[in-house]
Amino acid sequence: MAQRIIDKIRNAVKSGNYDMTHHATEEMAEDELGIYDIECAILKGKIIKKEKDDPSGVRFIIKGVGVDLSTSIGIVGRFKETGVFLIITVYKIT
Repeated sequence: MAQRIIDKIRNAVKSGNYDMTHHATEEMAEDELGIYDIECAILKGKIIKKEKDDPSGVRFIIKGVGVDLSTSIGIVGRFKETGVFLIITVYKIT
């Protein structure tokens, strides 16, 4: 099941069918990450946790690496009712 979900998330990223919250954009800038780092982390990463307690939907925690292949990045996101993947927050893992 986890493989099917990460594949669905990756397909959303590949097709540009994703959004970022304002908070995620702020965190990305604060941690000196670029959008390609976030996309790379999702495309090469894996789901490390599912959080089912959010009334808006299941949140997926993804851990991956940026374009330099050494910066560890965490991404929290969920699917909206429209099928768009919403990136809620991002952070550099130190």
